[in-house]
Amino acid sequence: MLTFKETIEKIKPLDSVSMEAARTRWDHIAHPLHSLGLMEDLVVQIAGISRGQDIHIGKKALVSMCADNGVVEEGVTQTGQEITALVAENFLKGQAISSLFCKQAGAELIPVDIGMVVDTQVTRKKVAYGTKNMVKEPAMTYEQAVQSIEVGIQMAEELKEKGYQILATGEMGIGNTTTSSAMATVLLDRPVEDVTGRGAGLSSAGLEKKIWAIRQAIGLHKPDPSDPVDVLAKVGGFDIGGMMGVFLGGAALGIPVVIDGFISGVAALAAAGICPQARDYMIPSHVSQEPAAHMILEALGKEAFLHGHMCLGEGSGAVALFPLLDMAVGVYQKMSTFCDINMEEYKLLD
Repeated sequence: MLTFKETIEKIKPLDSVSMEAARTRWDHIAHPLHSLGLMEDLVVQIAGISRGQDIHIGKKALVSMCADNGVVEEGVTQTGQEITALVAENFLKGQAISSLFCKQAGAELIPVDIGMVVDTQVTRKKVAYGTKNMVKEPAMTYEQAVQSIEVGIQMAEELKEKGYQILATGEMGIGNTTTSSAMATVLLDRPVEDVTGRGAGLSSAGLEKKIWAIRQAIGLHKPDPSDPVDVLAKVGGFDIGGMMGVFLGGAALGIPVVIDGFISGVAALAAAGICPQARDYMIPSHVSQEPAAHMILEALGKEAFLHGHMCLGEGSGAVALFPLLDMAVGVYQKMSTFCDINMEEYKLLD
């Protein structure tokens, strides 16, 4: 298995030759130039990631990192930690929303127990039985933070070996909008109240408690914004660390990885903070309703495809992008060229 350090060393720039060949292919396809907009850009990006203009994304997987968060003790959530395991088991039963989305999109859902407080039938790669309460002590040790990232790297490796061609990131963990808001506060250098939302339906009083908890944790531990691993260790969660590893592993192995919503976006931002080159291997899906969603995409230099007012999590937004990707690749692979139909090519005009 690749270590954290080895993974970073393997991340290279996208293949510009393959990207140029893909652009040329689009220009010869019988349609008004760049009329499919971001869909064309995405296919070009995937060509650069896979290092070849012959693109295949038929074998897809959603990797859903499941973990519990000690900060739940502070009353920052509407439900208890038992919901994490309940939803994780529903992933296996095909009864969660993301499960049904995956079935419709032709993707496999792969839940991973990276830190739930109980053991279930979910694939176990547990770093610990939940994080500590970050209001009182660091969420995890620095070593555990690295370990959680390496779990994600390992998942990317295993799926690459099994022939998966594109991955999506997802998560399940009660309290993880609190941990992700804390990380976003530090990484974006924005006030806590600007990046913190109601999560899964908090009341106004609950939101104030959540903001207070994040302020307390950041003030106590003073996470270093120049070291995303330190930020993860002090105020993050194992699920976020696992997704960071999927992003970094995907970049090292040449696999495009789709960003889900806010929590997945925080993981993407942290991964890009570790290795800026990794962001070129990331594909945005949608804009979450959480307040910092736009800020994170802007910081990553990404533009979302979907604006559906979603805030479910689980990887649902990322999987919702898969059918659009299939359509774009289908046109790219199968559409006639201007030459094929004896039509004069469109030209770029001033």
